[in-house]
Amino acid sequence: MEYREIASGLEFPEGPVVLPNGDLLVTEIKAGRLTRITPTGEKSVFAVTGGGPNGAAIGPDGWIYVTQNGGFTWTERPLPDGRMGVYPGLQPPDYRGGSIQRVSPDGSIVETLYTHCGDIPLRGPNDLVFDAEGNFYFTDHGKTRERDRDRTGVFYASPDGKFIKEIIFPMEAPNGIGLSPDGKVLYVAETPTARVWACELAGPGEVRRRYVLATVPGAPPLNFAYLDSLCVDAEGNVIVATIVRGGVTSISPDGSRIEHTPTDDPLTTNCCFGGPDLRTLYVTLSATGRVVAFDGWPTPGLKLAFQA
Repeated sequence: MEYREIASGLEFPEGPVVLPNGDLLVTEIKAGRLTRITPTGEKSVFAVTGGGPNGAAIGPDGWIYVTQNGGFTWTERPLPDGRMGVYPGLQPPDYRGGSIQRVSPDGSIVETLYTHCGDIPLRGPNDLVFDAEGNFYFTDHGKTRERDRDRTGVFYASPDGKFIKEIIFPMEAPNGIGLSPDGKVLYVAETPTARVWACELAGPGEVRRRYVLATVPGAPPLNFAYLDSLCVDAEGNVIVATIVRGGVTSISPDGSRIEHTPTDDPLTTNCCFGGPDLRTLYVTLSATGRVVAFDGWPTPGLKLAFQA
């Protein structure tokens, strides 16, 4: 499929969210801010969070909830086609920990909601999704240092700051997260293993069992793949952003069908649905600092719990 460019010149965009008025909101991890993009591509700073804002979602109160990963060190190096790309690296010297932040609907207020789960510090929260109960699941990707990296998992929390609990541990750098159309299955992508896990829920925040839905193949000849964030369509297909083999990969609900749609950016990091009938798939191309749209996606998107 062909795609059209929505905006460029962004500093490692991620976390796309369609706002009630139809504008697109993205995080810019390298810049430490949230940016609003109009349908005509005009950009404006929505809020400054500092650190490394990663995933974003609209909560039941209309506020924007942000997984704050604490930032990275950054390098620039050539992409395979000769363009320069931006790459995240290790935990930065000014790292102060990870957190969950919330931003007011007009972007004027940025608050920190959680920095710990009990005595467990949040290291590098990555992505989140709200359920119909009004609470949210989120992944903690952890941070990598010169000689070691964190072991992390998946959490469930309320938007009022009153409860947070760890529901899956350990996982290998969990990244994207989403819910099935009936809300009974939680999907989690692991970055280094290229696995998408299906977690059957016994109730809100209660995992009954989990299994590997699919392992996404890489590109020949090395067959190397990483996974990033994901979304789910109305038919229950999991659409996960694929790193190295840049693009988005659609996985059927039973894991039997895997279809890859390429982009020209090896750090294709996230996606969300919007537009008329939720048939536009917005995708963040982070190494090259762009947001693109696939119009007329073959399947409609799943309307999120508090999406307008």
